[in-house]
Amino acid sequence: MIPRRTALGVLAALSASSCSSVRAVGPKQGARIRIGQIGTTHAHATKLAVYRQSADYEVVGVVEPDLARRAQAEQKEAFRGVTWMTTEQLLNQPGLQAVLVETDVCDLLKNAELCVAAGKHVHIDKPAGESLDHLRRILTTADEKKLMVQMGYMYRYNPAIKMLRQMLMDGWLGEIFEVHTVMSKVVDPAARRDLAKYPGGMMFELGCHVMDLVIAILGRPESVTAYSKHSSTIDDGLKDNMLAVLDYPKATATVKTSALEVEGFDRRHLVVCGSEGTFHIQPLDSPSARLALSKPKGSWKAETQDVTFPKYVRYVDDAADMAQVIRGEKTSDFSSQHDLIVQETLLKACGCNGSC
Repeated sequence: MIPRRTALGVLAALSASSCSSVRAVGPKQGARIRIGQIGTTHAHATKLAVYRQSADYEVVGVVEPDLARRAQAEQKEAFRGVTWMTTEQLLNQPGLQAVLVETDVCDLLKNAELCVAAGKHVHIDKPAGESLDHLRRILTTADEKKLMVQMGYMYRYNPAIKMLRQMLMDGWLGEIFEVHTVMSKVVDPAARRDLAKYPGGMMFELGCHVMDLVIAILGRPESVTAYSKHSSTIDDGLKDNMLAVLDYPKATATVKTSALEVEGFDRRHLVVCGSEGTFHIQPLDSPSARLALSKPKGSWKAETQDVTFPKYVRYVDDAADMAQVIRGEKTSDFSSQHDLIVQETLLKACGCNGSC
């Protein structure tokens, strides 16, 4: 029988490391952070509810210039009762400190750049736009202004990922030689049509989340080999079955994503194999893990053991972390260099060259 352990107590001691030097100078500790949102059309735009429910934030307004889209948003709980305003009105709100950018992907960087130029911290939803050069310009300006740019990759503060990050810092798994990820779901015909306008297909749409994890583990690859297929009977041109192989001096990593997998959510996973152990997280959205060690590490035995975690709610920890950075209580856990490498590698994995 495989022993089962809970990571609830362990997680209290874990924290993500940072190579970023950006530390914001914000309001005094405990003050509510005035934040707004531009856009309602991104698939994750309803994350606004997390900020409305948080004691760290005061949501001052939402921008949605398209009246039809605004009407649709008003039917969702996350947007009920918000104050609607223009971008100019939002960016000129007294004391505004941060903005969530939740537009269509093609408009993310344009709006993020406006916010950074206005001296605001930003959360940009995924993927990080279509142009690597545009993203680089935004991040350079943000670093110069000591502003936080937080990407909306939704597994960064997943408790299983936090545990993995600590194990890697402590060297528990030994030398990493393999990372394998899968990130899939079934996409309905209407959504497929929207996604098909991006040549990066499902790697661009979904693979970015796990690409962020792979780069955090292994860094920039020496090369990226992309495999793209349209496997559906639906004739919409969407690259719906994609694989990328990342090559490193002593390791390989694979990122697999599709729009066709019936069991997609349950089979989303990340496996990290090292010379002294393997950590397998599945599923990612409601994490559980299996840890195999060749020798005892801390309170963990030299055997295969299941690990359970507290319930994970997307974006709650991201929002809390952003609040700490804005208040100057810590530095950002993810540097601008990391975000650039993620986007650079993602575009290669999509078969795109600098833009997608």
